[in-house]
Amino acid sequence: MLLTITTTHEPATDLGFLLHKNPARAQTFNESFGRAHVFYPEASPTKCTVALLLDVDPVGLVRGSGQAESGPLDQYVNDRPYVASSFLSVAIASVFRSALGGQSKERPELAASAIPLEARIAVVSSRGGEVLLRRLFEPLGYEVTVIAHAIGEASEPERASAYFTVTLRGMKRLQELLTHIYVLVPVLDDRKHYWVGEDEIDKLLRFGSGWLETHPEREMIARRYLRHRKSLVAEAIARLTAEEEPESDEGEEAALPEPTLDQTLSLNQQRLSTVLAVLKAAGGKRVLDLGCGEGRLLSLLLAEGAFEEIVGMDVSHRVLEMANRRLRLDDMPARQRERVRLLHGSLTYRDARLTGFDAAGVVEVIEHLDPPRLSAFERVLFEFARPGTVVVTTPNAEYNVRWESLPAGEFRHADHRFEWTRAEFQEWAHRVANAHRYDVRFEPVGPDDATVGSPTQMGIFTRRNDG
Repeated sequence: MLLTITTTHEPATDLGFLLHKNPARAQTFNESFGRAHVFYPEASPTKCTVALLLDVDPVGLVRGSGQAESGPLDQYVNDRPYVASSFLSVAIASVFRSALGGQSKERPELAASAIPLEARIAVVSSRGGEVLLRRLFEPLGYEVTVIAHAIGEASEPERASAYFTVTLRGMKRLQELLTHIYVLVPVLDDRKHYWVGEDEIDKLLRFGSGWLETHPEREMIARRYLRHRKSLVAEAIARLTAEEEPESDEGEEAALPEPTLDQTLSLNQQRLSTVLAVLKAAGGKRVLDLGCGEGRLLSLLLAEGAFEEIVGMDVSHRVLEMANRRLRLDDMPARQRERVRLLHGSLTYRDARLTGFDAAGVVEVIEHLDPPRLSAFERVLFEFARPGTVVVTTPNAEYNVRWESLPAGEFRHADHRFEWTRAEFQEWAHRVANAHRYDVRFEPVGPDDATVGSPTQMGIFTRRNDG
């Protein structure tokens, strides 16, 4: 099984920096199914091609499964060594791990840019034929070329092959191309080689982020990716469709009435104004809005001339497009436009583009992260990015009793993974601050109830001079 990726972006040999693989030498990696070889058939300033060749050991697979060596011959004779399957996804995640995560230490700006890319896979198994191949890849903006490999005579259409060589061309970020192949090749093959559990839902949503939500075949993709396990498919679809709902205010006021709050100033406006005031007081010139959503805080930051560089990051392409429209970036004067950038990325993966900033706002974001991913978020922000000031806001679960329309025990928004009490938030904040050499203080946002506190709680982290 052979995958090649070609670019004509100049200098084309920068593809080696994106993949973290030197074009000057071939490399071999041991995998559970055999070996993966990486080499460059062509590497010039104008055109560069990398090849990923899988050497699948069918005998080793059978022995590794615990089946007797004296079993039927068809245990050993099959198409697995010759077609793209879930083995390819495993190899991509192992061999091209950094590129799959969108990371490039030497060329971070290039990793974030769309460049001309051509991927050729020889051969794919498509249980659905050429029609399915096109239904999966064409909605993602690829020019798709398909060569069928017939197994019978041309006069025997009923024996038409399910095997194809497919070429995908488009202007894409390398990470996009790799995630599309990672997810969709096993969907085409519909024969994952390993047990599928609940962690596969997180993989599907992580690598499908930004495109799977709007893909016209998303339900079929989920079914095949999760090996038709109904309970897993139902959960994956529920999480995908929940993320479709606009989170215009990132939580409380979008979902619930607030009769006790000042009607002339919504809770979200108070929250954003408070965060803005803290960021201004910090005195920095370069500021991040992490989980920027539709760009409400970004618009306030842009109105302040003291901020010279403003960067918003979100995991959703859809909301970044909404932010672009809200800010009217396409119509903005050049000097103003140079002050702001929108980045697509995840807050649970280390990203060199986030380093060197004076301050960061993280407004109503952490409660949308699965608890197991919080530790990754902490390291990304406080260990690697390390802005001088970090402002984090999150709902105060104790205040929920003040909304009569919210049933006891339920969260304020369907996509919240947790909601913390003041004690829980402060315990987390102090632990993170101590671990990463920050000081932290807390302030209420919204009306401060003597019994249950304010609806939003805010932690202000300041990096210590000795850190």
